[in-house]
Amino acid sequence: MPGSNVDERAIKGLLSELVRIDSVNPSLVPGAAGEAEVARYIGGWMEELGLETRVYDVEPGRPNAVGILRGERGGRSLILNGHTDTVGVDYYEGDPFKPRVRGGRLYGRGSFDMKGGLAASMAAVKAVVDSGARLRGDLVLAAVCDEEYASIGTEKLVEEYSADAAIVGEPTGGNVLVAHKGFAWVDVVTRGVAAHGSAFNEGVDAIAKMGGVLTGLEKLQQSLQGTMHPLVGPGSVHASIIEGGSELSTYPASCRLQLERRLIPGENRETVDVEMTALLRSLGKADPKFRAEHKVAFYRAPMEVSPEEPICQALAEASTRVLGREPLFIGGSGWLDTQIMTGRGIPSVSYGPSGDGAHAKEEWVDLGSVADAARVQEYAVKAFCGLA
Repeated sequence: MPGSNVDERAIKGLLSELVRIDSVNPSLVPGAAGEAEVARYIGGWMEELGLETRVYDVEPGRPNAVGILRGERGGRSLILNGHTDTVGVDYYEGDPFKPRVRGGRLYGRGSFDMKGGLAASMAAVKAVVDSGARLRGDLVLAAVCDEEYASIGTEKLVEEYSADAAIVGEPTGGNVLVAHKGFAWVDVVTRGVAAHGSAFNEGVDAIAKMGGVLTGLEKLQQSLQGTMHPLVGPGSVHASIIEGGSELSTYPASCRLQLERRLIPGENRETVDVEMTALLRSLGKADPKFRAEHKVAFYRAPMEVSPEEPICQALAEASTRVLGREPLFIGGSGWLDTQIMTGRGIPSVSYGPSGDGAHAKEEWVDLGSVADAARVQEYAVKAFCGLA
């Protein structure tokens, strides 16, 4: 590939080492290993490469590893971000931490989501260093914790580091992800009147009252299908968990529903509040005994950046020059750390390798695509940050 210093054989070894290290997120699996060992490994790798290196705890035992390749000034700065945590392995077939290569694929927990992309970004930084190129802008390599749960790693990262743009190495099949959905987790509580099961004239059934909410959510879901975003499709809503009541012979005094509303770019937290307020108000008008309230328990905004952003154009040029193909600008249904950085004024996109099996019983990444992603990022770094 033109002008590339990416060592494909070294990538295979690097990715194998990353997969070999158990970094299951302890917020998902209590007592799991967490990111400390893998962060130490990456921190040591950064130091050997000559980066300004810092490994620091975001929370006890939950570290980020950050390395900086200082530029000569006058250029744009760039963050290459990847998460080190993985989901659990109880249902994984075979040894999840024993990397196996078969048919050009490397198998193991985290290989696809997203140690393959992290390895590509690490290899891209090493290729820039090995080339002897002097960048004008700073290049920041960030290996962050906890993306699979609450993203405390990237939340902390953007408190302390900034840049003109960022690339998150999540798997995108060699395309540039410029938009994704957000989500809101909403609690709805209906209120009844507790009474003996025989006292039908006194008791009000809070669980039955929730029926109107569930029917309303079905109607909302149908209406959402009429609004399509060109890259991520429509929004959606579904009931997730419902609980209520205390015993068989007592009218339930309350019922709690937990639901999820998936949001497309252009929708936000206020969208959810308006929808839920309107639904509960309409039910109250139709039924004088209906009482309920809602609150947004957790919220992550959707994300969208323009394909005209300089980082998008740098990646498009890189793919065309290095791989001979122009990437697609795509959207995703899942939420990513790109939103946190974009929300802080750092236009952020995802670009990474191909594979399959995220959160599944078997996981793999295509090794050739990891090397290709590294080459494209190597070129994009030089194009975006500028050469001194």
